[in-house]
Amino acid sequence: MSQAAGKPATGHGAHPHGHGRIGLFGLVVGAIGVVFGDIGTSPLYTIRQAFSPHYGLVANHDTVLGVLSMIFWSLTIVVTLKYVTIIMRADNDGEGGIMALMALAQRCFPKDSRTAYGVGILGILGAALFFGDGVITPAISVLSAVEGLEVVAPGLHHWIVPITVLVLVALFATQRFGTAKVGKVFGPITVLWFITLAVLGVMNILHEPEVLHAINPWWAARFFVEHSWGGIFILGAVVLAVTGGEAIYTDMGHFGARPIRYAWYFFVLPSLMLNYLGQGALVLEDPAAIRNPFYVGVPDWARWPMIVLATMATVIASQAVITGGYSIARQAMQLGYIPRMRIRHTSRDTIGQIYIPGINWTMMVIVIGLVLSFRTSSALAAAYGISVSATMLIDTLLLAVVARALWPNWRRWVLPLCGLFLVIDVAFLVANGAKVLQGAWFPVVLGIVLFVLLRTWRRGRQILHEEVQKEGIRLDAFIPGLMLAPPVRVPGTAVFLTSDKGVVPHALMHNLKHNKVLHERNVFLTAETLSVPYAAADKRLKIESIGDDFHRVIVRFGFMETPDVPLALMRSCDQGDLSFDPMETTYFVSRETIVASAKRGMPVWRDKLFALMHRNAAPANQFFRIPGNRLVELGAQVEI
Repeated sequence: MSQAAGKPATGHGAHPHGHGRIGLFGLVVGAIGVVFGDIGTSPLYTIRQAFSPHYGLVANHDTVLGVLSMIFWSLTIVVTLKYVTIIMRADNDGEGGIMALMALAQRCFPKDSRTAYGVGILGILGAALFFGDGVITPAISVLSAVEGLEVVAPGLHHWIVPITVLVLVALFATQRFGTAKVGKVFGPITVLWFITLAVLGVMNILHEPEVLHAINPWWAARFFVEHSWGGIFILGAVVLAVTGGEAIYTDMGHFGARPIRYAWYFFVLPSLMLNYLGQGALVLEDPAAIRNPFYVGVPDWARWPMIVLATMATVIASQAVITGGYSIARQAMQLGYIPRMRIRHTSRDTIGQIYIPGINWTMMVIVIGLVLSFRTSSALAAAYGISVSATMLIDTLLLAVVARALWPNWRRWVLPLCGLFLVIDVAFLVANGAKVLQGAWFPVVLGIVLFVLLRTWRRGRQILHEEVQKEGIRLDAFIPGLMLAPPVRVPGTAVFLTSDKGVVPHALMHNLKHNKVLHERNVFLTAETLSVPYAAADKRLKIESIGDDFHRVIVRFGFMETPDVPLALMRSCDQGDLSFDPMETTYFVSRETIVASAKRGMPVWRDKLFALMHRNAAPANQFFRIPGNRLVELGAQVEI
């Protein structure tokens, strides 16, 4: 679990996969290149959006310092204190993200309790909302960078959208090469980006050192005093500075907590704040610069190179969200919330680095659709923030659950801080809720759709299991009866995959009915997903002989692992209980055809939705890495 739970924080290096030969410095650079891309490109649009006509603010001395103070303290409290310092200690054996936090929180309650169910609902809703806002990040980031063309060459305005689309297509097309290779390229570029942010910030601050007073929280408080309750809506722009905090936590499993903390405390945070303060100084000196304070603050000779660097940096920002999307998708897949998908590993050193084609291309279609629909970063900014604010709120609630149950020594100060986080998260959510009609409806609708899909798949699998169990024959009664008049036995081992350890698999019944033979050895195999990221070696297999060369085998995988059933069975010979010759082992799988019914289960439309998802799930041989030439699929029709 974590250090606060009475055990040392596992960190990523404690995992079976580790980081191979990659040193701490390399991990820090890689984390800068992948993890901080999202939050690192926020200076491109945050200050500009805060003074957009939507909020009606005048760029005078007090208002500029008030906005800067809110940005500074939001980064300090929400990102530094909440995510980097506290929530990253709530690692689930080193893995982060809302699904890992949900699994950790669910351990605090009985498995079938209403509270555990409620925690599961919160986690799934948060994951769905994360995707809802996550697809906006690549669109708004790349658009805001390419819009720098308007500053240096206004005549190129009509090229902004086409160039953005080309950049995004290239980004998603290169994902198959893997996070490790992408991180090696992106790391040095992002380091240069943050150094440039810091240098530009210092250059502009020297013109108006008065802006340093914004670090005083009094200026943020004064802003709210002067603007009354209406001032809370400016948080809809301030939240743009902290979007990416959840991605930092989600990507923790890729690089580990310590490299991420070092990068944030000593490099990323100082660079960001210097640049925000520098933009504020520029606006104090020349209020007209508010039209695009980031690019106006760049010397004329450096604007073209800055557009290129900013575009590359925003591509990296998109990488953080895409990588986080893969992590959450795999966790949801293993926990039974989405259908099986094909997963490709992209690193020999780090198992956590994966590529999921289905998620990648779906995100690409949605992102490009957003660019073509909204067409400007300002329009997208109105849609940005509401879902991530809701996700941050859910993170706070789950953190409070974990702290109260698992951190007896730290909960006395973590729980009061959760109260502070809760107030800030609710304020952000209210502020962004005011933008629903301006475009914020999109991530909300997308999040709701994804939530329905996730819950439908989970509930549908439960109903399917119940129907199979209800119509099935108990294994302990079937085998003795079968052995009274045994069929012809043929050489080899048959492995029947089943989700219910006590019921005869449909595949065995069909094999007996149609082929009228029984293998010499028969194994009933059930794959279980644990609530920890990686299953311990001594917990991987459980083998039980049930007589007459029938065996019951349970294979356990963590929710961050890609199940490899043949490899797990081959390693069973190390236990001396059962050995498997790959060339003499045949795998039998029952592939159910779902028939929707109005008399049972879910509403008919959800039954049909589940049937569609079930029909398009990745085949069992792909998901469990079973060779296609050793697999026999036998059909069965189930009414739900």
